[in-house]
Amino acid sequence: MPQGFLLQPTWRVRDGRAVLWLFGRLEDGDAFLVEEHRFRPYFFVPLRDAARVPRDPELATRATELRDLAGEELLRVEVGLPGSVPRLRARIERAGGRTLEADLRFPYRFLVDRGIRAGVAIEGPSERLGPSLVRFVDPELTPAELRPSLRALSIDLETSPDASRIHAAALVGDGADEVHLVAARPVEGAVHHDDERALLLAVSSRVRELDPDLIVGWNVVDFDLRVWAARCDAQRLPHGLGRVDEPLSFQIDPGFTRQSRAQLAGRMVLDGIPMVRDAVRLEDYRLETVAQALLGRGKRIDREAPDAAAEIERMWREDPEALAAYNREDARLVADLLAQEGLLELAIERSLLSGMQLDRVGASIASFDLLYLPELRRRGLVAPSVEAERKAEPVGGGFVLDSIPGFFRDVAVFDFKSLYPSLIRTFHLDPLAHARAGDDAIVAPNGARFSRSEAILPGILERFMARRDAAKRRGDRHADQAIKIMMNALYGVLGAAACRFFDPAIANAITSFGQQVLRWTSEAFADAGVRVLYGDTDSVFVELAPAAGGDAGALAEALRARVAEAVEARVRAAHDVEPKLVLELERVYARFFLPHVRGGGAGSKKRYAGLHEGRLELVGLESVRRDWPAIARRLQRGMLERSFADADPVPFAREVVAALRAGELDAELVTAKRLRKGALERYTETTPPHVQAARKAPGRVGPVVRYVITRGGPEPVLPGRPLPTGIDREHYVEKVLRPVADAILREQGRDFDEALDLPRQLTLV
Repeated sequence: MPQGFLLQPTWRVRDGRAVLWLFGRLEDGDAFLVEEHRFRPYFFVPLRDAARVPRDPELATRATELRDLAGEELLRVEVGLPGSVPRLRARIERAGGRTLEADLRFPYRFLVDRGIRAGVAIEGPSERLGPSLVRFVDPELTPAELRPSLRALSIDLETSPDASRIHAAALVGDGADEVHLVAARPVEGAVHHDDERALLLAVSSRVRELDPDLIVGWNVVDFDLRVWAARCDAQRLPHGLGRVDEPLSFQIDPGFTRQSRAQLAGRMVLDGIPMVRDAVRLEDYRLETVAQALLGRGKRIDREAPDAAAEIERMWREDPEALAAYNREDARLVADLLAQEGLLELAIERSLLSGMQLDRVGASIASFDLLYLPELRRRGLVAPSVEAERKAEPVGGGFVLDSIPGFFRDVAVFDFKSLYPSLIRTFHLDPLAHARAGDDAIVAPNGARFSRSEAILPGILERFMARRDAAKRRGDRHADQAIKIMMNALYGVLGAAACRFFDPAIANAITSFGQQVLRWTSEAFADAGVRVLYGDTDSVFVELAPAAGGDAGALAEALRARVAEAVEARVRAAHDVEPKLVLELERVYARFFLPHVRGGGAGSKKRYAGLHEGRLELVGLESVRRDWPAIARRLQRGMLERSFADADPVPFAREVVAALRAGELDAELVTAKRLRKGALERYTETTPPHVQAARKAPGRVGPVVRYVITRGGPEPVLPGRPLPTGIDREHYVEKVLRPVADAILREQGRDFDEALDLPRQLTLV
């Protein structure tokens, strides 16, 4: 029985009926298409609402043994086309009825019913549709475990400045490293074509020949593929990139992200920008920035060229060999970035875990459905539909203990391994357990009750943790990371109003148990005679104070064992459950710094620095924030390094101030900030500095604006152009260097005026 990896679940209408199309790649290397004609879209209504279901020849209703979470009897309602479900749901609910599972996408409805995620076994006859595409019609499908070998092709187009013509197309990936170029003569390093039409036909043919599963690129959805579709339409050619002859289509996700997606029959399109953004924090996500940061090389265009589009046009006219090299390198950069960071492998692992298609593995709510709904079905249960009008309700945060500001030695950080998943496993924090809570329930600190015997999430998490441990043993970092992401997402899903199982009582039960456990942990450390400096969500920071010549690490490990035992005993006594909590010693900082809240008397939260094995580590401070200029990092890191070495940081601060005032550090004064509202027109109530700068820039800017503060206000910093004149260096002394320096010097009884050689104010004691 052949097995394969599901790449793209979709559907089409044929002869007035919905036909499922499931594309993928078989273990033996062939691509496959499953056509399923027998399955019908359906949903449920309570049996008591049967009279509210319209009489319609398109509909079929039948009794079912399935029940909702409250045990109520249900009626199954089948329709002819998936598009009929939303309209029918709306009619029933307007009439006062209720629907269940009426919002599942048609292909995922089919997969959920069969417990299939990304791996599938196919039993049935097949036929060849082409050299490497096998079709199965109405086969039997069952879940399978396999690790696929997928083919990826990086595509990059170079166009005229207005994108009205394609000059070149680079293809880099499995079996390809080539550039197709429109040129009047043969061009070394490229396949030349007489006109754009010939290029489009040749590239389409090569893509079909290479038969990739994945099309990747940088902004490939919103630029390359949209341009491709437009130029094929202009030339009256089929789009020609899919496994079957269907046009490209585009959609934009609803919600905050508004991520664009391209639908290409039989292939998955993955844009490098969101993949890298989810994995790596950078100043901006232009290909040049990311490639320089991660690969140590960048684009081949002249970095000082003020207008990249004009330079591309010049190369096409005057130096096509250079354009071919530039085009090829752009495609290579994307392929190399994704390979080096393991992002394709990570997406595949996440798809194997949840069943989501590769371009939607970050859709945590939909992923939760694919994990949870099959488990409900095995128990004969049906989930509610998502309430579209439901408003978000506040969910409590994690435990945060006020910090004790200052400089310290030998500070140990302890944290609970996967705290929220461990709490879910320990206390059965689960939608089904909440619905079925009886007299002998586990009661959370917020009052929510959970069954001791009926729960689904704990079992899912047990399997995930076993898979993660196995991944770690075999050194599979992609599987390890994918499972970690999925486990951590479960809490967030339960706290999201868009989740069908959203219940503030469940989400707050998780956080309230977390607060209780961290509070008990802090108390146990205090009982052990050590001072707790700070606590945050799943971590506790304590001052060890070992005896002279003592081993801080050994002392920390002994404390960990003692405190873990005390906390477990307290959990058993209070809740009569077996704890699944694992307290770990994360690290011991030889030197440690906790600042005050800027301008206040309390200790700051989520901001600290430490020296671990000779390396300076910073969390939440200006040095690791992207919206502070580089000069803040220079000053902060330098002052902390000197303070941790028991050297005076003031002379260094004085040197930085002098260099700044002399104009030697102007390049480090540039601030980069994202336009979070998108279009500049959306900034109406306030106009922050980066928006002011963006409005002064010629042409379109964003999404990241680079600017400096001048004596005339914020000014944009443009690629290939010198810095604006009249930089207000005293602004940076007072508004950037002073707060950074004072945060450190305050804990030493000093202030920034020393670095400026200003007289210190007398204070009354």
